[in-house]
Amino acid sequence: RPRVGSRAQGRSAILEKFGGAAKGPAPHLRRSGGAATVKTMLLEWCRARTRGYAVSVALGGGRRVQCGAWGVLTPVSAQHVDVQNFSGSWGSGLAFCALLHSFFPDAFDFAALEPNARRENFALAFATAEERAGCAPLLEVEDMVRLPVPDAKCVYTYVQELYRCLVAKGLVKTKKR
Repeated sequence: RPRVGSRAQGRSAILEKFGGAAKGPAPHLRRSGGAATVKTMLLEWCRARTRGYAVSVALGGGRRVQCGAWGVLTPVSAQHVDVQNFSGSWGSGLAFCALLHSFFPDAFDFAALEPNARRENFALAFATAEERAGCAPLLEVEDMVRLPVPDAKCVYTYVQELYRCLVAKGLVKTKKR
């Protein structure tokens, strides 16, 4: 007869006492959100913080210019920061800048940024995040400008770290459990 260890005996005793092994999850326990919910929450947070941010761009491709004593402006259009995902929405660097500007409005002049100046936008955002929020430099400017559409996992990881740093500084309030 094979010898049964004490751990196996204990498991058998519990199973006998409670009527056998459980079938499926306990009915009173529900699985909560998980990673998908955290990602959605973080995306919504980014949308809320960047809503209303835009830069003016002259329709001829240049910047907005004031002409004459009456302040006549060349025709302009506004390029809005529109965070829809963790990839293409962050490609110009404006979303990073808008997110940081919403916490540190005195750090730089958001209206002076240019959508096509990707390298400068990323450099400004990452430097501001490191200096003002204490965020680790997880992304490199060169990596961000190398591809027209940033890697979603890299952006998501960076935004998570930025959020964590802002919470640690007391700039973002969280629900206590």
